[in-house]
Amino acid sequence: MSTRAERMDTDILFFKEEVDEVINEELVKKWLHQVCNHENKEIENLNYIFCTDSYLLDINKEYLKHFNYTDVITFQYHEPGESISGDIFISTDRVKENAISYNVTFEDELRRVIVHGLLHLIGYKDSDEDQKKEMRNKEDFYLKRF
Repeated sequence: MSTRAERMDTDILFFKEEVDEVINEELVKKWLHQVCNHENKEIENLNYIFCTDSYLLDINKEYLKHFNYTDVITFQYHEPGESISGDIFISTDRVKENAISYNVTFEDELRRVIVHGLLHLIGYKDSDEDQKKEMRNKEDFYLKRF
């Protein structure tokens, strides 16, 4: 049986497709675990894949039948109430453009998108205006708190 510390080393993994180093993995892992602890959730297996616009557009077309650029796509592999398991694809190209548009740093916008994907896996939605407001409030809370 593995210990909690051993699981924390392997329960969140980071991959890069056609992009360079983008984050401090250990700090982000710690932060994501704090978010989950606050939400009374546990991570079983979470993969972050940082990629280009074109890479994520191909995924968007193939799996979601959407033909537009996006900053994040989340694939959930767990049932509600189970430990979190999923893949979160993030376009660093889109994050860079959004950071400029929103007049924030790349790092701040990247952290927002990172937690946004996790919040989806926790169960938060952003399909309508009320859900978007709740999602934004959660993002802001975790960006300031941890």
